[in-house]
Amino acid sequence: MTEFFGSIWWLLVTLGLLITFHEFGHFWVARRMGVRVLTFSVGFGRTLWSREAADGTVYRVALFPLGGYVKMLDEREGPVADDEAHLAFNRQPVYSRIAIVAAGPLFNLVFAVLAFWVMFLTGIPETRPLIGQTSGIAAEAGLEPGDSIVAVDGESARTWSHAILELVTHALDRDAITLTVEDANGAQSTHDLDLARLGSDFSEERTLEAIGIEPWRLEVPAVVGEVSDASPAERAGIRSGDRIVAIAGEDVEGWQQIGYLVQTHGAEGQALAVTVERDGVVLPLEVRPERRDEGWFSSRLVLGVTNADIGPEQRASLERAAFVLRLGPLEALPAAVSETARLTGATLGLLARMVTGKASVKNLSGPISIAQFANSSATAGFAQFLFFLGAISLSLGILNLLPIPVLDGGHLVYYLIELVKGSPVSEQAQVAGQYFGLIALAGLMSLAFINDILRLVG
Repeated sequence: MTEFFGSIWWLLVTLGLLITFHEFGHFWVARRMGVRVLTFSVGFGRTLWSREAADGTVYRVALFPLGGYVKMLDEREGPVADDEAHLAFNRQPVYSRIAIVAAGPLFNLVFAVLAFWVMFLTGIPETRPLIGQTSGIAAEAGLEPGDSIVAVDGESARTWSHAILELVTHALDRDAITLTVEDANGAQSTHDLDLARLGSDFSEERTLEAIGIEPWRLEVPAVVGEVSDASPAERAGIRSGDRIVAIAGEDVEGWQQIGYLVQTHGAEGQALAVTVERDGVVLPLEVRPERRDEGWFSSRLVLGVTNADIGPEQRASLERAAFVLRLGPLEALPAAVSETARLTGATLGLLARMVTGKASVKNLSGPISIAQFANSSATAGFAQFLFFLGAISLSLGILNLLPIPVLDGGHLVYYLIELVKGSPVSEQAQVAGQYFGLIALAGLMSLAFINDILRLVG
């Protein structure tokens, strides 16, 4: 299946799963608080499936799975029999209503912890923050190629994702920080970096480049190791030991480029110009790539070749950089909580910096980006998809806690005001807040969608 349909499928899977868990939070706490639940719906629009339980709750799945809701008995939404008035949401004490509303985002938080816990149990491929080349601020601070970042201003950074997140945070604030690094021999040293020197034109998307750090990458020569039997490469005359020097007229400097160039210029069954060097002789060939399924909903074009074995120095660097982070059940739980706290803090910090102007609103992502990330993480492996689910679950929880009236956070603001003034917010104020919330939410969604489009065309 094409990448497009794969992205759509995994977007629906992601949002359907997370929204269901979110709404289950509202549902579960409401039931515990003695509120009658009328409807538990996953999705909006026309009903695809529904069932009424013995207690009268209607469970339904609707056509558009990009949302969901729990409808509770409420005197504000229709007449309620006198003998059921005590079961209405609006009759509950304010603390009960707060608990019911807050349960959705809280369950998103719980889901993230569970996802990360299973991820650590399964084992996730990671890359240590190994530095390839340095320049600018990093070079002046004494960082050298081959150094591995151990900590950023005292915060542990055992992977590139951890290191980059910490560096971006400090870079946005223009902090002076201390990096702890470890060389190939295991010796540690500290280096002071003055990130105030980044200047006003700094872009958080290019933090490492601005600081002068280039991550280490395994340089694999574009030399063919094995050629699969009856593959497009074999039929085209490619042999073991051939060096691929160009694809579709573009020079190939390393093995990593081959896959990208084949996907970019190739088409299933159509001739693709591939130039190889064999015993010092340059040979122009034509290869007709085949499409190979990768997972349920994605596929890619292949030539049917593997790279030649890397040298001992490259292998040593690779073994130092790449590892699988796998923990036992007891170790995984605090690690999952820590990962959840780390991402929560980073997300809240980024939102605050976008409000103050320290971070660009270009960081907002919409459904297109989420769909792309969902597809790429699902095809990358189970552990990567779990990390994606956990991160998106956190984002949904935090988004729902924003003080916008149509979201859970807006309702919580109303209840907090009620606690202070001793009476509910007036109906007129709530209606006005709903209109404001709809406009604000529409603005945020539009901005996120525009960012998605700009990423696609950029």
